[in-house]
Amino acid sequence: MSESHKITVEEIKHLSVLTRIHMSDEEIELMRDQMSDILRNIDILNQIDTEEVEITAHSSNVESVMREDVSRDSITTEDALLNAPNTEKDFIRIRAVLE
Repeated sequence: MSESHKITVEEIKHLSVLTRIHMSDEEIELMRDQMSDILRNIDILNQIDTEEVEITAHSSNVESVMREDVSRDSITTEDALLNAPNTEKDFIRIRAVLE
């Protein structure tokens, strides 16, 4: 890993401020080490020649089991309100959620 990919304590502190997550000095040091390791692993993966590898979305053939989305007429407002316990005009009336 190049030194330019090594995360600094200042960068972790900046991330801590941006995410509004309080971190102790020990946690900052741990996070710095872990993030540096992640970048080191990405560097290793970037060295792999994938030029002749076929692009795939899945490792096996996957077919959608979902039906086609077909537009159709909806039920009427009256039908939708038939089983509502309490209605007011064309709306379902419920208890207040917020005070």
